[in-house]
Amino acid sequence: MTNLLKMAKEEGIEICEIKLPCGLKGLYYNGIIALNKSMGTNAEKRCVLAEELGHYFNTVGDILNMKIETNKKQEIRARNWAIEKLVPFDKLLEAYSNGYTSIYELANFLEVTEDFMKETILHYQDKYGKF
Repeated sequence: MTNLLKMAKEEGIEICEIKLPCGLKGLYYNGIIALNKSMGTNAEKRCVLAEELGHYFNTVGDILNMKIETNKKQEIRARNWAIEKLVPFDKLLEAYSNGYTSIYELANFLEVTEDFMKETILHYQDKYGKF
């Protein structure tokens, strides 16, 4: 988490924890990342912060409406950026080589949520094929 916070600071991005509406976990807008203060674990906060930084680096405009195809693509680009930042492929291979094989074990070792870990595996399967 500290690397992500450092990156945000270097980019001049302010991070605040507030109560967000509609079940939103995070939101990036105009140099500010808002994280929902009701998130439970550090792993969840870390995943959401990484994705919001992914929006900062990779998306433009208001992309909240997921019925618009270009918005979906930008959302995927931000998520993929977060995946590759938090779980580089070599780290995933290292974890597997060290005997971490279940989603739970991998997520715990790599300090991400289980849902994020599942998306990570799908991302790398799409990128490199099944392994």
